[in-house]
Amino acid sequence: MKKISLALSLLVCAIHAYILAIEMFFWNKPLGMKTFNLAPEFANATVVMAANQGLYNGFLAAGILWAVIFKHRQSLAFVLTCVAVAGMYGAYTSTAKALFVQTVPAVLALVALYLSSRSATGSARTGLAAR
Repeated sequence: MKKISLALSLLVCAIHAYILAIEMFFWNKPLGMKTFNLAPEFANATVVMAANQGLYNGFLAAGILWAVIFKHRQSLAFVLTCVAVAGMYGAYTSTAKALFVQTVPAVLALVALYLSSRSATGSARTGLAAR
């Protein structure tokens, strides 16, 4: 389960690194406009706002990566929860696509993280090494 949790967490990290790139560097370019279904006028008018959003998505990716590298489960759970909430808010205020792109992968990673900690705790109680 630890490998599944790690893989899902890194997937969420990659998704947010991708969102950072699109929002910060490609918002008013063909890739950004196609990804977010934007009219050129709107994309050009909101390019600074999108770059700010992209930076925040980068912080989410960095938080996940930091927690994974330093094996800090509580921090990983916190950042994944932030991603899930951001996806729900995005789905409510913008597009339902956010629910599937952000919330679902984050919740799956959280469930896997929880199950992997439960299996490690159970193994420790029975005297088995939780490696």
